[in-house]
Amino acid sequence: MTLQHMLSQRVQAALTAAGAPEAQAMLQPAARSEFGDYQANGVMSAAKQLKMNPRQLAQQVVDALDLTGIADKVEIAGPGFINIHLSPAFLAQQVMSARADAKLGVEPLPPQKVMVEYSSTNLAKEMHVGHLRSTIIGDAMARVLDFLGQQVIRQNHVGDWGTQFGMLIAHLLEHIEAGDSELALGDLEVFYREAKVRFDADPVFADRARQYVVQLQAGEPQVLALWQQFLDVSMSHCDAVYQKLGVQLTRADVRGESAYNDDLPVLVAELKAKGLLTESDGAQVVYLDAFKGRDGEAQAYIIQKKDGGYLYSTTDLAAIRYRVQQLQLDRCLYVVDARQALHFQQLYTVAEQAGWKPAALQLEHVAFGTMMGKDNKPFKTRSGDTVKLIELLDEAEERAFAVVSEKNPDLPEVERRRIAPVVGIGAVKYADLSKHRTSDYVFDWDSMLAFEGNTAPYLQYAYARVCSIFRKVDAFDAAAPVQLQEAAERGLALVLAQFADTLHQTARDSCPHYLCAYLYQLAAQYMRFYESCPVLKSEGAVQQSRLQLCRLTADTLRTGLGLLGIEVLETM
Repeated sequence: MTLQHMLSQRVQAALTAAGAPEAQAMLQPAARSEFGDYQANGVMSAAKQLKMNPRQLAQQVVDALDLTGIADKVEIAGPGFINIHLSPAFLAQQVMSARADAKLGVEPLPPQKVMVEYSSTNLAKEMHVGHLRSTIIGDAMARVLDFLGQQVIRQNHVGDWGTQFGMLIAHLLEHIEAGDSELALGDLEVFYREAKVRFDADPVFADRARQYVVQLQAGEPQVLALWQQFLDVSMSHCDAVYQKLGVQLTRADVRGESAYNDDLPVLVAELKAKGLLTESDGAQVVYLDAFKGRDGEAQAYIIQKKDGGYLYSTTDLAAIRYRVQQLQLDRCLYVVDARQALHFQQLYTVAEQAGWKPAALQLEHVAFGTMMGKDNKPFKTRSGDTVKLIELLDEAEERAFAVVSEKNPDLPEVERRRIAPVVGIGAVKYADLSKHRTSDYVFDWDSMLAFEGNTAPYLQYAYARVCSIFRKVDAFDAAAPVQLQEAAERGLALVLAQFADTLHQTARDSCPHYLCAYLYQLAAQYMRFYESCPVLKSEGAVQQSRLQLCRLTADTLRTGLGLLGIEVLETM
């Protein structure tokens, strides 16, 4: 049980004893230290319902509130706020418990089988900056859920089927005849653009491409072999990006649209049998009364095109069927661009109407905004082209190397090269994850690589500074008791005790920025502690107690950044 959950339960029990069993505790961390550590705000609404004086009800709640050994002061403020001041002895015990636990005192969530679908690249092309947010947000969520004891299935729902592959195969065959297939696939982005230009401009080429799609769907061996060649080349590009980003996606996590191809006719037949399909201009659609256009007509969710082809809406339905019937998931997170919100709302609705989504299954669209350039337009190269993700990450390393070299010119180059990718890749990831995922954000090299403010380099440096203390002390007793005598010691212990609540909230709302904000708060609180409570100059039990706080701070920073997919260094 987390600290906030435990306090909420105690306040809830006191509200019930005071005659307000339906009231909510509404407990939250206090905004300012003079208001205590936590504040319960549920009394006012309860008093209104009971037609009581709120301060009178607050007093009854305080009288019934059992926080023995937890709080050393509970007071009523204003019209009926209840301020809770935790005792130093209790906070010291929280620190000791966390120090003795491999999970830093973080208890697991109730077990669930959870899929996180993220990255979801189009295998006709190389990964570009538009894939960054899905990849790192999904990776962070998978790591957090895994840490909290969930059975996590990582899924890369790649685009590996459809007309675009007929187009690419037709183009590749001509290169094979000319003897330059390997050269042609050296740059998938260029190859795709060439094929797309021909497809749009040359009707004969377009017809040939469509014929290859039919052969692909029919399993024609040569066409399948060429298709597999595209997948292998494209996935090698993806693997290079995943390795550089340090995300936990492997080939084993890939399950693309093609995996559901055999189920699509079955799916259509089931929808027809259930009376959900209607023909519209030759296409098979499901009309959704819950979604109406401007004309008031129910919107159509297209299942099958008039030429018999399928769409990603169809394969997404097939994926739900597979995940329910074969994987038996409890929760599924789709980490996908916010612009797909309507699609997912309609997808979930069709799945429910068809009886393919159990009531208990949580299907969640983890939406995210757009990475913007300084011109507040989607991030592109100066020439207006899409930025390849691997090139962006290479640039991050080089820029980080320049920053590290400027700050530590005497450091050997080999050491600066070792530090650069950790700082550069961490900076790119943290700059994204520290924003609310639904927000657009401006990509700015200078701000994300800064060693001041809410950035990865600042947190990585904070971790390295804590580690440096342990290289300067003669002895550290890992079992030494914690004594919180100073306000800054107590303040640091309080933030450390809130780590579990932060992780649970991050998992519940799929919002990694909660964890980022916590880590920044922890680093800032540690700096206040370090400045006002000397560690190396203290002695005996005081020094050992402060070293315990330092060690737990370092462990929490390392663990928290690791859950975001960001590495740390003991020296920088």
